[in-house]
This record gives sequence, C-alpha cells and structure tokens, in this order.
Amino acid sequence: MATFLLIHGACHGAWAWRDVLPALTAMGHEASALDLPAHGADPTPATGVSLDTYAEAIVAALQPDTILVGHSMGGYPISRAAQLAPDRIRRLVYLCAYTPWPDLTLADMRRLADRQPLVPAIRINDNRVTMGFDPDMAPALFYHDCPPETVAFALQNLCPQPIAPMETALPDHAHVAPPRSYIVCRDDRAIPPELQDRMAAQLPAADVHALPTSHSPFFSAPEALADLLDSLAAKA
Repeated sequence: MATFLLIHGACHGAWAWRDVLPALTAMGHEASALDLPAHGADPTPATGVSLDTYAEAIVAALQPDTILVGHSMGGYPISRAAQLAPDRIRRLVYLCAYTPWPDLTLADMRRLADRQPLVPAIRINDNRVTMGFDPDMAPALFYHDCPPETVAFALQNLCPQPIAPMETALPDHAHVAPPRSYIVCRDDRAIPPELQDRMAAQLPAADVHALPTSHSPFFSAPEALADLLDSLAAKA
C-alpha cells in the first residue's frame, strides 16, 4: 500500500479532499491532505506566502516514498517540493494541474490557453496581495457536476488566494526528478482540457490518464479518482 499527500488548488484547502481521503484509506492506503499556508485553517498571513513557503510546508509533511498529488494551482508547489526533497517523493500526480515549464509562472501557463474561462470570474482584492473568484460564477466553473450540498459546502469554504506564488517561476529550468503522472479532466470548465493535453504531452503517454469530470473530481467522482490513484500506486 502507498502513502498519499493531497494538495489542493487555488482558493481551496484540505477540505476539498474530504471524500477522497476515506476512499483511499478504505483501500488500505495512508492518505492525508494539507492546508497550504494562508489556506483553510492555516493562520499564515497572505503577505508572508510564496511558492517556497508552499513547498516547504509540503516537504515538512512528507513521509518517505510519498505519492504527492496536486490539483490545479497545486501543480506548482508539488513541483517545487520535488526539487527540494526528491528522495522523499515516489511520484508526482498532476490532477488537472498546471505543470511548470522553464521560465514560466503559473499565470503564464494559464495564458497559454486559447480560451480563458477563469478571467471573467477573477476578483483581485484591493491590496493586490490576494485574489478570489466571483461566488456566483464559481459553481459553473468548478462544480457543475457536483451534488448541490457539496457545491454549498465548497462555496462556504473558499478563501482568498495569495497572488505571489502564482507569479513565480520554478528555478533550475523547472526540472523535476521524480516520476510524474497527469490526469486530464475532460469536462473541465476552468482549465481548458486542450491546455491540460498540452501540459500532459510533456510526459510519457503511459503516464497520462483522464476522467470525464469537471475541475473537481474529488467531489463529483471521488471513488473513480481514488481508483485511479490506487492504480497509479500499484504501477509506482
């Protein structure tokens, strides 16, 4: 059995994995989720958050031979954590996540897409330290195939997103040592699937997988996501 550490995306927290954690545990895996700094219950001020503080928090939570899963924005911090502690990571799994390309920030990666569905919903706070998403637009972008109770739960827990980590490129030409897998979400209305395909194409074809879901398979298809992660653990 494997050890999983699950990392959320922008404006989310460890709460996003509430349905996946018990599914993985029921399969015999050890699974945990982390609130990145300034997210969820973590009290770090947004002004003190950087891509490295994200990565350092992940490294502090790693156990030996961890399979590290990053959703959406979480692709960048798990990649940076893999640069800092490659010997403690068994595999990186990008779940409809941004993968780092040399000299490009996460915001740069988003702008590579021909379609920009997130842009109309982005709300930058007056201090320009954080941003968020219009709560009236968030359900259609992130949760259109999720149960109504789950959508309400998510909207109640969304938090401001520090901007600095998303405007930071990975050093060392974005090189990441551990093996990597990508899961494309085919009905994603936040990160266009065609951009996910471009990012996934940087990996071997055998390491690219897909789910027929929205941007939030952890809510819309937690059992299917857990099954796929279980298969990746067996492969690893």
